[in-house]
Amino acid sequence: MPDSSSTQVVVIGGGPGGYAAAFLAADLGMKVALVDEEVNPGGVCLYRGCIPSKALLHAARVLTEAREAARFGIEFPPPKIDANRLRAWKEEVIGKLTGGLGQISKQRHVEYIRGRAALVDARTVSITGPGGAGERQLGFEHAILATGSFPAMLPGLPKSPRIMDSTGALDLTDVPKTLLVVGGGYIGLELGTVYAALGTQVSVVEMLDGLLPGADRDLVSPLAKRIDQIFHDVMLSTKVAEMKEVRNGLEVKFEGGAGDGRVQVYEKVLVSVGRKPSSAIPGLEKTRVQKDARGFIQVDPQRRTAEPSIFAIGDVAGEPMLAHKASHEGRLASEAIHGQKVAFEPRAIPAVVFTDPEVAWCGLTETQAAQEKRPVKVARFPWGASGRAATLDRTDGVTKLLIDPETERVLGVGITGVGAGDLIAEGVLAVEMSALAADVALSIHPHPTLSETLMQAAEVFYGTATDIYRPKKS
Repeated sequence: MPDSSSTQVVVIGGGPGGYAAAFLAADLGMKVALVDEEVNPGGVCLYRGCIPSKALLHAARVLTEAREAARFGIEFPPPKIDANRLRAWKEEVIGKLTGGLGQISKQRHVEYIRGRAALVDARTVSITGPGGAGERQLGFEHAILATGSFPAMLPGLPKSPRIMDSTGALDLTDVPKTLLVVGGGYIGLELGTVYAALGTQVSVVEMLDGLLPGADRDLVSPLAKRIDQIFHDVMLSTKVAEMKEVRNGLEVKFEGGAGDGRVQVYEKVLVSVGRKPSSAIPGLEKTRVQKDARGFIQVDPQRRTAEPSIFAIGDVAGEPMLAHKASHEGRLASEAIHGQKVAFEPRAIPAVVFTDPEVAWCGLTETQAAQEKRPVKVARFPWGASGRAATLDRTDGVTKLLIDPETERVLGVGITGVGAGDLIAEGVLAVEMSALAADVALSIHPHPTLSETLMQAAEVFYGTATDIYRPKKS
Protein backbone atom coordinates (compact mmCIF):
# COMPACT_ATOMS: atom_id res chain seq x y z
CA MET A 1 0.00 0.00 0.00
CA PRO A 2 1.25 3.53 -0.72
CA ASP A 3 2.67 5.40 2.25
CA SER A 4 0.23 8.09 3.35
CA SER A 5 0.84 11.12 5.57
CA SER A 6 0.09 14.84 5.71
CA THR A 7 1.77 18.20 6.05
CA GLN A 8 0.77 21.83 6.32
CA VAL A 9 2.74 23.01 3.30
CA VAL A 10 4.12 20.98 0.41
CA VAL A 11 6.44 22.73 -2.03
CA ILE A 12 6.80 21.06 -5.43
CA GLY A 13 10.12 22.03 -6.96
CA GLY A 14 13.42 22.60 -5.17
CA GLY A 15 14.82 25.59 -7.05
CA PRO A 16 15.55 29.08 -5.67
CA GLY A 17 11.84 29.82 -5.34
CA GLY A 18 10.95 26.43 -3.93
CA TYR A 19 13.58 26.09 -1.25
CA ALA A 20 13.19 29.77 -0.24
CA ALA A 21 9.47 29.14 0.23
CA ALA A 22 10.03 25.91 2.16
CA PHE A 23 12.69 27.34 4.44
CA LEU A 24 10.67 30.44 5.36
CA ALA A 25 7.52 28.39 5.91
CA ALA A 26 9.49 26.24 8.35
CA ASP A 27 10.91 29.34 10.05
CA LEU A 28 7.34 30.55 10.53
CA GLY A 29 6.52 27.37 12.43
CA MET A 30 4.74 25.34 9.77
CA LYS A 31 5.25 21.67 8.98
CA VAL A 32 6.83 21.58 5.53
CA ALA A 33 7.66 19.01 2.85
CA LEU A 34 9.82 19.87 -0.16
CA VAL A 35 9.60 17.60 -3.22
CA ASP A 36 12.17 17.47 -6.02
CA GLU A 37 13.85 14.83 -8.21
CA GLU A 38 17.41 15.90 -7.38
CA VAL A 39 19.50 14.52 -4.52
CA ASN A 40 19.46 17.95 -2.84
CA PRO A 41 17.54 21.20 -3.37
CA GLY A 42 18.91 23.59 -5.96
CA GLY A 43 16.76 23.32 -9.07
CA VAL A 44 17.76 24.39 -12.57
CA CYS A 45 19.56 27.49 -11.26
CA LEU A 46 22.11 25.58 -9.21
CA TYR A 47 22.33 22.38 -11.22
CA ARG A 48 21.94 23.50 -14.84
CA GLY A 49 21.70 27.30 -14.98
CA CYS A 50 22.81 30.32 -12.96
CA ILE A 51 25.63 28.78 -10.96
CA PRO A 52 27.40 26.55 -13.53
CA SER A 53 27.15 29.26 -16.19
CA LYS A 54 28.66 31.89 -13.89
CA ALA A 55 31.45 29.51 -12.89
CA LEU A 56 32.35 29.03 -16.56
CA LEU A 57 31.98 32.75 -17.25
CA HIS A 58 34.49 33.43 -14.48
CA ALA A 59 36.94 31.05 -16.17
CA ALA A 60 36.30 32.84 -19.46
CA ARG A 61 36.97 36.22 -17.82
CA VAL A 62 40.28 34.98 -16.38
CA LEU A 63 41.37 33.85 -19.85
CA THR A 64 40.32 37.16 -21.38
CA GLU A 65 42.09 39.24 -18.74
CA ALA A 66 45.28 37.23 -19.20
CA ARG A 67 45.23 37.96 -22.92
CA GLU A 68 44.38 41.65 -22.48
CA ALA A 69 47.10 42.21 -19.89
CA ALA A 70 49.56 42.59 -22.77
CA ARG A 71 48.09 46.06 -23.31
CA PHE A 72 49.75 47.28 -20.13
CA GLY A 73 52.95 45.28 -20.31
CA ILE A 74 52.20 41.88 -18.78
CA GLU A 75 52.34 38.91 -21.12
CA PHE A 76 51.55 35.27 -20.43
CA PRO A 77 52.25 32.21 -22.58
CA PRO A 78 49.22 30.75 -24.37
CA PRO A 79 47.00 29.04 -21.78
CA LYS A 80 46.59 25.29 -21.61
CA ILE A 81 42.91 24.50 -21.18
CA ASP A 82 42.01 21.21 -19.52
CA ALA A 83 38.29 20.84 -20.24
CA ASN A 84 38.00 17.87 -17.89
CA ARG A 85 39.43 19.79 -14.92
CA LEU A 86 37.31 22.83 -15.75
CA ARG A 87 34.20 20.69 -15.86
CA ALA A 88 35.15 18.99 -12.58
CA TRP A 89 35.68 22.38 -10.90
CA LYS A 90 32.25 23.54 -12.09
CA GLU A 91 30.68 20.37 -10.65
CA GLU A 92 32.55 20.93 -7.38
CA VAL A 93 31.01 24.40 -7.09
CA ILE A 94 27.55 22.94 -7.71
CA GLY A 95 28.14 20.17 -5.18
CA LYS A 96 29.17 22.56 -2.42
CA LEU A 97 26.11 24.74 -2.85
CA THR A 98 23.52 21.99 -3.27
CA GLY A 99 25.06 19.98 -0.43
CA GLY A 100 24.84 23.04 1.78
CA LEU A 101 21.15 23.43 0.94
CA GLY A 102 20.57 19.82 1.87
CA GLN A 103 22.13 20.45 5.27
CA ILE A 104 20.12 23.63 5.81
CA SER A 105 16.97 21.71 4.92
CA LYS A 106 17.71 19.21 7.69
CA GLN A 107 18.53 21.97 10.18
CA ARG A 108 15.14 23.57 9.54
CA HIS A 109 13.38 20.18 9.83
CA VAL A 110 12.01 20.46 6.30
CA GLU A 111 11.12 16.97 5.06
CA TYR A 112 12.94 16.64 1.76
CA ILE A 113 11.29 14.02 -0.45
CA ARG A 114 13.14 12.95 -3.56
CA GLY A 115 10.74 12.04 -6.33
CA ARG A 116 8.28 13.17 -8.98
CA ALA A 117 5.04 14.77 -7.78
CA ALA A 118 1.57 14.48 -9.26
CA LEU A 119 -1.56 16.13 -7.92
CA VAL A 120 -4.33 13.75 -6.89
CA ASP A 121 -6.69 16.57 -5.99
CA ALA A 122 -6.55 20.05 -4.42
CA ARG A 123 -5.41 18.59 -1.08
CA THR A 124 -3.34 15.54 -2.00
CA VAL A 125 -0.13 14.90 -3.90
CA SER A 126 1.28 11.56 -5.05
CA ILE A 127 5.06 11.20 -5.06
CA THR A 128 6.88 8.56 -7.10
CA GLY A 129 10.44 7.83 -6.06
CA PRO A 130 13.54 7.94 -8.31
CA GLY A 131 13.34 5.49 -11.18
CA GLY A 132 9.67 4.83 -10.44
CA ALA A 133 10.47 3.16 -7.12
CA GLY A 134 7.67 3.36 -4.60
CA GLU A 135 4.74 5.70 -4.29
CA ARG A 136 3.64 7.92 -1.47
CA GLN A 137 0.55 10.01 -1.00
CA LEU A 138 0.85 13.21 0.98
CA GLY A 139 -2.06 15.30 2.15
CA PHE A 140 -1.55 19.06 2.47
CA GLU A 141 -3.31 22.20 3.61
CA HIS A 142 -1.46 24.31 1.03
CA ALA A 143 0.79 23.56 -1.92
CA ILE A 144 3.29 25.84 -3.63
CA LEU A 145 4.06 24.95 -7.25
CA ALA A 146 7.64 25.91 -8.07
CA THR A 147 8.32 23.67 -11.07
CA GLY A 148 10.35 26.20 -13.05
CA SER A 149 10.91 26.14 -16.80
CA PHE A 150 12.78 24.30 -19.55
CA PRO A 151 14.68 25.36 -22.69
CA ALA A 152 12.55 25.95 -25.78
CA MET A 153 13.62 24.28 -29.03
CA LEU A 154 13.01 25.21 -32.65
CA PRO A 155 10.64 22.95 -34.58
CA GLY A 156 11.92 20.90 -37.50
CA LEU A 157 15.49 20.43 -36.31
CA PRO A 158 17.20 17.09 -36.94
CA LYS A 159 17.80 14.75 -34.02
CA SER A 160 21.51 15.07 -33.46
CA PRO A 161 23.90 15.01 -30.49
CA ARG A 162 25.56 18.01 -32.14
CA ILE A 163 22.53 20.18 -31.29
CA MET A 164 22.65 21.48 -27.72
CA ASP A 165 20.32 23.40 -25.48
CA SER A 166 21.66 25.46 -22.57
CA THR A 167 21.87 22.39 -20.34
CA GLY A 168 23.96 20.51 -22.88
CA ALA A 169 26.23 23.48 -23.46
CA LEU A 170 26.94 23.72 -19.71
CA ASP A 171 27.97 20.05 -19.62
CA LEU A 172 31.10 21.13 -21.53
CA THR A 173 31.70 17.66 -22.98
CA ASP A 174 34.25 19.17 -25.35
CA VAL A 175 35.37 22.45 -26.89
CA PRO A 176 34.21 22.44 -30.52
CA LYS A 177 36.18 24.22 -33.24
CA THR A 178 33.05 25.98 -34.50
CA LEU A 179 29.74 26.76 -32.80
CA LEU A 180 26.57 28.44 -34.03
CA VAL A 181 24.44 30.08 -31.36
CA VAL A 182 20.82 30.37 -32.48
CA GLY A 183 19.34 33.30 -30.55
CA GLY A 184 20.96 36.56 -29.48
CA GLY A 185 19.40 36.69 -26.02
CA TYR A 186 21.22 36.61 -22.70
CA ILE A 187 21.64 32.82 -22.42
CA GLY A 188 23.08 32.47 -25.91
CA LEU A 189 25.45 35.40 -25.49
CA GLU A 190 26.66 34.22 -22.07
CA LEU A 191 27.39 30.69 -23.27
CA GLY A 192 28.83 31.96 -26.54
CA THR A 193 31.21 34.12 -24.50
CA VAL A 194 32.40 31.04 -22.59
CA TYR A 195 33.10 28.98 -25.68
CA ALA A 196 34.76 31.89 -27.49
CA ALA A 197 37.16 32.36 -24.56
CA LEU A 198 37.96 28.64 -24.63
CA GLY A 199 38.99 28.90 -28.28
CA THR A 200 35.83 28.08 -30.24
CA GLN A 201 35.00 30.08 -33.35
CA VAL A 202 31.53 31.30 -32.35
CA SER A 203 28.83 32.69 -34.63
CA VAL A 204 25.43 33.96 -33.55
CA VAL A 205 22.22 34.34 -35.54
CA GLU A 206 19.33 36.50 -34.31
CA MET A 207 16.07 36.98 -36.19
CA LEU A 208 15.55 40.51 -34.81
CA ASP A 209 17.67 43.53 -35.72
CA GLY A 210 19.68 43.69 -32.49
CA LEU A 211 21.20 41.59 -29.73
CA LEU A 212 19.46 41.34 -26.35
CA PRO A 213 15.97 42.17 -27.65
CA GLY A 214 14.03 44.23 -25.13
CA ALA A 215 17.05 45.91 -23.54
CA ASP A 216 17.75 49.59 -24.19
CA ARG A 217 19.99 50.00 -27.23
CA ASP A 218 22.46 52.33 -25.51
CA LEU A 219 23.12 49.65 -22.91
CA VAL A 220 23.55 46.95 -25.55
CA SER A 221 25.86 49.03 -27.77
CA PRO A 222 29.12 48.53 -25.77
CA LEU A 223 28.44 44.79 -25.53
CA ALA A 224 27.62 44.54 -29.24
CA LYS A 225 30.95 46.18 -30.11
CA ARG A 226 32.84 43.68 -27.97
CA ILE A 227 30.83 40.73 -29.32
CA ASP A 228 31.87 41.81 -32.82
CA GLN A 229 35.49 41.48 -31.68
CA ILE A 230 35.32 38.12 -29.89
CA PHE A 231 32.74 36.29 -32.04
CA HIS A 232 33.53 35.16 -35.55
CA ASP A 233 30.23 36.31 -37.03
CA VAL A 234 27.05 38.08 -35.93
CA MET A 235 24.04 37.72 -38.24
CA LEU A 236 21.12 40.01 -37.35
CA SER A 237 17.67 40.08 -38.95
CA THR A 238 18.47 36.54 -40.03
CA LYS A 239 16.90 33.19 -39.24
CA VAL A 240 17.75 29.54 -39.75
CA ALA A 241 15.91 28.28 -42.83
CA GLU A 242 17.21 24.72 -42.78
CA MET A 243 19.52 22.52 -40.74
CA LYS A 244 20.73 19.02 -41.53
CA GLU A 245 23.45 16.72 -40.27
CA VAL A 246 26.40 16.08 -42.57
CA ARG A 247 29.63 14.17 -42.16
CA ASN A 248 31.60 16.99 -40.52
CA GLY A 249 28.84 18.60 -38.48
CA LEU A 250 25.58 20.45 -39.07
CA GLU A 251 24.91 22.25 -42.33
CA VAL A 252 22.85 25.37 -41.78
CA LYS A 253 21.14 27.50 -44.40
CA PHE A 254 20.21 31.08 -43.48
CA GLU A 255 17.67 33.51 -44.85
CA GLY A 256 17.23 37.24 -44.40
CA GLY A 257 19.67 39.94 -43.35
CA ALA A 258 23.40 39.68 -43.91
CA GLY A 259 23.24 35.89 -43.85
CA ASP A 260 20.61 35.53 -46.59
CA GLY A 261 21.30 32.47 -48.73
CA ARG A 262 24.46 31.55 -46.87
CA VAL A 263 25.17 27.86 -46.19
CA GLN A 264 27.68 27.02 -43.46
CA VAL A 265 28.78 23.88 -41.62
CA TYR A 266 29.27 24.04 -37.83
CA GLU A 267 30.69 21.38 -35.55
CA LYS A 268 27.96 22.10 -32.99
CA VAL A 269 24.85 24.26 -32.68
CA LEU A 270 23.49 25.79 -29.48
CA VAL A 271 19.77 26.56 -29.65
CA SER A 272 18.96 29.34 -27.21
CA VAL A 273 15.58 30.79 -28.13
CA GLY A 274 14.05 31.19 -24.69
CA ARG A 275 12.40 29.04 -22.04
CA LYS A 276 8.92 27.63 -21.47
CA PRO A 277 7.11 27.13 -18.16
CA SER A 278 7.09 23.61 -16.73
CA SER A 279 3.37 23.75 -16.10
CA ALA A 280 2.42 20.31 -17.45
CA ILE A 281 2.12 19.06 -13.87
CA PRO A 282 0.36 15.69 -13.71
CA GLY A 283 -3.05 16.02 -12.11
CA LEU A 284 -3.24 19.80 -12.45
CA GLU A 285 -6.41 19.35 -14.48
CA LYS A 286 -8.05 17.83 -11.38
CA THR A 287 -7.89 21.23 -9.69
CA ARG A 288 -9.23 24.69 -10.52
CA VAL A 289 -5.76 26.02 -11.38
CA GLN A 290 -5.80 27.99 -14.64
CA LYS A 291 -3.08 28.58 -17.25
CA ASP A 292 -2.79 31.34 -19.82
CA ALA A 293 -2.22 30.90 -23.55
CA ARG A 294 1.57 30.64 -23.07
CA GLY A 295 1.28 27.98 -20.37
CA PHE A 296 1.99 30.17 -17.35
CA ILE A 297 -0.04 29.39 -14.24
CA GLN A 298 -2.27 32.35 -13.40
CA VAL A 299 -1.87 33.80 -9.91
CA ASP A 300 -3.05 36.78 -7.87
CA PRO A 301 -0.75 39.28 -6.08
CA GLN A 302 -0.26 36.76 -3.25
CA ARG A 303 0.73 34.12 -5.84
CA ARG A 304 -2.48 32.16 -5.12
CA THR A 305 -4.06 30.29 -8.03
CA ALA A 306 -7.76 29.89 -8.78
CA GLU A 307 -7.58 26.91 -6.42
CA PRO A 308 -7.40 28.53 -2.95
CA SER A 309 -5.16 25.83 -1.48
CA ILE A 310 -2.57 26.05 -4.27
CA PHE A 311 0.01 28.77 -4.94
CA ALA A 312 2.48 29.09 -7.85
CA ILE A 313 5.80 30.96 -7.99
CA GLY A 314 8.84 31.51 -10.16
CA ASP A 315 9.17 30.73 -13.86
CA VAL A 316 5.97 28.68 -13.94
CA ALA A 317 3.99 31.70 -12.73
CA GLY A 318 5.11 34.22 -15.34
CA GLU A 319 7.89 36.48 -16.49
CA PRO A 320 10.49 37.65 -15.82
CA MET A 321 12.02 34.19 -15.48
CA LEU A 322 14.65 35.09 -12.92
CA ALA A 323 15.87 33.20 -9.86
CA HIS A 324 15.75 36.21 -7.55
CA LYS A 325 12.19 36.98 -8.59
CA ALA A 326 11.25 33.37 -7.77
CA SER A 327 12.90 33.57 -4.34
CA HIS A 328 10.95 36.66 -3.37
CA GLU A 329 7.70 35.16 -4.66
CA GLY A 330 8.38 31.96 -2.69
CA ARG A 331 8.93 33.81 0.56
CA LEU A 332 5.84 35.94 -0.05
CA ALA A 333 3.67 32.87 -0.74
CA SER A 334 4.76 31.34 2.57
CA GLU A 335 3.92 34.58 4.37
CA ALA A 336 0.50 34.63 2.72
CA ILE A 337 -0.15 31.04 3.80
CA HIS A 338 0.89 32.04 7.30
CA GLY A 339 -1.84 34.70 7.25
CA GLN A 340 0.21 37.81 6.69
CA LYS A 341 -1.14 40.66 4.55
CA VAL A 342 1.37 40.68 1.70
CA ALA A 343 1.37 41.24 -2.06
CA PHE A 344 4.01 40.89 -4.77
CA GLU A 345 4.28 44.47 -6.07
CA PRO A 346 7.94 45.21 -6.85
CA ARG A 347 8.84 48.45 -8.58
CA ALA A 348 12.19 47.15 -9.73
CA ILE A 349 13.17 43.57 -10.54
CA PRO A 350 16.81 43.71 -11.63
CA ALA A 351 17.91 41.95 -14.81
CA VAL A 352 21.57 41.09 -15.36
CA VAL A 353 23.30 39.71 -18.43
CA PHE A 354 26.63 38.23 -17.31
CA THR A 355 28.48 38.79 -20.56
CA ASP A 356 31.66 40.82 -20.89
CA PRO A 357 30.84 43.64 -20.33
CA GLU A 358 27.86 42.90 -18.11
CA VAL A 359 24.53 44.60 -18.79
CA ALA A 360 22.08 45.33 -15.96
CA TRP A 361 18.93 47.34 -15.52
CA CYS A 362 15.96 47.79 -13.18
CA GLY A 363 12.74 49.74 -12.98
CA LEU A 364 11.57 51.76 -15.96
CA THR A 365 13.56 51.46 -19.19
CA GLU A 366 13.77 53.97 -22.01
CA THR A 367 12.09 51.43 -24.28
CA GLN A 368 9.14 51.14 -21.91
CA ALA A 369 8.95 54.90 -21.39
CA ALA A 370 8.75 55.43 -25.15
CA GLN A 371 6.05 52.77 -25.53
CA GLU A 372 4.01 54.30 -22.71
CA LYS A 373 4.70 57.87 -23.97
CA ARG A 374 5.92 58.67 -20.48
CA PRO A 375 8.13 61.75 -20.12
CA VAL A 376 11.51 61.05 -18.51
CA LYS A 377 14.89 62.73 -18.22
CA VAL A 378 17.87 60.50 -18.91
CA ALA A 379 21.22 61.26 -17.26
CA ARG A 380 24.20 59.26 -18.54
CA PHE A 381 27.71 59.03 -17.18
CA PRO A 382 30.20 57.45 -19.62
CA TRP A 383 32.82 55.22 -18.06
CA GLY A 384 35.47 56.91 -20.15
CA ALA A 385 35.38 59.59 -17.42
CA SER A 386 35.66 57.05 -14.57
CA GLY A 387 39.05 56.82 -12.90
CA ARG A 388 38.36 53.31 -11.67
CA ALA A 389 37.30 52.12 -15.12
CA ALA A 390 40.54 53.54 -16.51
CA THR A 391 42.63 51.62 -13.95
CA LEU A 392 40.83 48.44 -15.01
CA ASP A 393 41.46 49.23 -18.68
CA ARG A 394 37.70 48.85 -19.18
CA THR A 395 36.17 52.18 -20.06
CA ASP A 396 33.58 50.54 -22.34
CA GLY A 397 30.70 51.22 -20.00
CA VAL A 398 27.89 53.60 -19.17
CA THR A 399 25.64 54.30 -16.18
CA LYS A 400 22.31 56.02 -16.67
CA LEU A 401 19.39 57.13 -14.54
CA LEU A 402 15.82 57.60 -15.74
CA ILE A 403 14.33 60.45 -13.75
CA ASP A 404 10.84 61.88 -13.48
CA PRO A 405 11.16 65.46 -14.80
CA GLU A 406 8.64 66.86 -12.30
CA THR A 407 9.35 65.03 -9.04
CA GLU A 408 13.01 64.16 -9.80
CA ARG A 409 12.34 60.61 -8.58
CA VAL A 410 14.63 57.87 -9.89
CA LEU A 411 12.36 55.64 -12.01
CA GLY A 412 14.93 53.34 -13.54
CA VAL A 413 18.64 52.57 -13.71
CA GLY A 414 20.76 50.98 -16.43
CA ILE A 415 24.42 50.00 -16.30
CA THR A 416 26.77 48.41 -18.81
CA GLY A 417 30.31 47.57 -17.78
CA VAL A 418 32.49 45.30 -15.70
CA GLY A 419 30.61 44.30 -12.55
CA ALA A 420 27.33 45.91 -13.59
CA GLY A 421 25.43 43.06 -11.96
CA ASP A 422 26.90 43.95 -8.57
CA LEU A 423 26.30 47.68 -9.05
CA ILE A 424 22.62 47.49 -10.00
CA ALA A 425 21.48 46.73 -6.43
CA GLU A 426 21.89 50.40 -5.49
CA GLY A 427 19.63 51.27 -8.38
CA VAL A 428 17.00 48.79 -7.18
CA LEU A 429 17.04 50.37 -3.73
CA ALA A 430 16.75 53.86 -5.21
CA VAL A 431 13.70 52.92 -7.27
CA GLU A 432 12.02 50.93 -4.50
CA MET A 433 12.54 53.72 -1.93
CA SER A 434 11.37 56.47 -4.33
CA ALA A 435 14.76 58.16 -3.99
CA LEU A 436 15.32 61.47 -5.69
CA ALA A 437 18.24 62.07 -8.01
CA ALA A 438 19.49 64.43 -5.30
CA ASP A 439 19.54 61.57 -2.78
CA VAL A 440 21.87 59.62 -5.04
CA ALA A 441 24.00 62.67 -5.86
CA LEU A 442 24.41 63.68 -2.20
CA SER A 443 25.26 60.16 -0.96
CA ILE A 444 29.05 60.06 -0.67
CA HIS A 445 30.44 57.20 -2.73
CA PRO A 446 33.98 55.82 -2.23
CA HIS A 447 36.68 56.84 -4.69
CA PRO A 448 37.95 55.38 -6.92
CA THR A 449 35.16 52.89 -7.53
CA LEU A 450 32.70 52.02 -10.25
CA SER A 451 29.88 52.69 -7.78
CA GLU A 452 30.74 56.39 -8.13
CA THR A 453 29.23 56.34 -11.61
CA LEU A 454 25.72 56.20 -10.10
CA MET A 455 26.42 59.33 -8.07
CA GLN A 456 28.05 60.96 -11.09
CA ALA A 457 25.06 60.15 -13.32
CA ALA A 458 22.84 61.93 -10.79
CA GLU A 459 25.23 64.89 -10.88
CA VAL A 460 24.92 64.91 -14.69
CA PHE A 461 21.17 65.39 -14.24
CA TYR A 462 21.84 68.59 -12.29
CA GLY A 463 24.64 69.73 -14.59
CA THR A 464 27.20 69.59 -11.77
CA ALA A 465 29.27 66.50 -12.60
CA THR A 466 32.89 67.09 -11.61
CA ASP A 467 34.55 64.77 -14.12
CA ILE A 468 32.65 65.69 -17.29
CA TYR A 469 31.08 68.90 -18.54
CA ARG A 470 27.38 68.32 -19.07
CA PRO A 471 25.47 71.55 -18.37
CA LYS A 472 21.85 70.96 -17.45
CA LYS A 473 19.47 71.49 -20.31
CA SER A 474 16.64 73.94 -19.72
